[in-house]
Amino acid sequence: MKYALPMVIVIFMASCKSTKVISGGTVDAKLSSKSVIKAHYQNEAGFKTLAGRVKISYSDGETSQNVSVSLRMEKDKAIWMSAPLGIVKAYITPDRVSFYNKLENEYFDGDFSYLSDLLGTEVDFSILQNLLTGQAIIDLRQGKYDIGISNESYRLTPKEQDVLYKTLFQVEPKNFKMALQQLSQPLEKRVLEIAYKNYQSLDNEILPNEIMVKAITKDSENNIDLEFKNLELNGTVNFPYSIPKGFNEIEL
Repeated sequence: MKYALPMVIVIFMASCKSTKVISGGTVDAKLSSKSVIKAHYQNEAGFKTLAGRVKISYSDGETSQNVSVSLRMEKDKAIWMSAPLGIVKAYITPDRVSFYNKLENEYFDGDFSYLSDLLGTEVDFSILQNLLTGQAIIDLRQGKYDIGISNESYRLTPKEQDVLYKTLFQVEPKNFKMALQQLSQPLEKRVLEIAYKNYQSLDNEILPNEIMVKAITKDSENNIDLEFKNLELNGTVNFPYSIPKGFNEIEL
């Protein structure tokens, strides 16, 4: 799809810094699902802002591309991205998704419906923010979960799986952040999988270091790998963004 790459790049911002990579931890087989979920939310990131760069590798089975972008984020309020020379810029707020492409003289300015379709699940600002900071993309406190052990992490599955919509969560044992999140719609042959390769410590925050995202539909498979570098937390940030005059609106 012509606009998939710029739109995918818009989505995947995160908050971490290439400092101390964290791994390891020992699973405690005695912990209940309730205890694991409680610990997960106790370790939620509390930063206010971030700024830095992210290397993004994208492939869809036919084409691939690597790009390094500048990014800025204000928690709960905005995500901003700029490719080199400002050729592509993107700006996401809780009620708006917008980007423009100077190479094509085109822009998009609308809601989250396109991103939801691209990822195969309902998407809003909160879900994107949680995905990118290693938090569960749905509120685990609102349901009941069975617990098991898989790949040296806690495996959480709903006690009552929805027939049309299935979820799986794996929580790493050291800081109780997400190791894997998987949402699927078997009848629609859609799968969204977010794997967190490792985490790192930055200013007393535990945040993702590398994320691998796979979005599968019956007709396509998009893979996005992200590596975050030179990020700083809680500095002053701004979000310069203005759609150039004369650009054509993208109809999605």
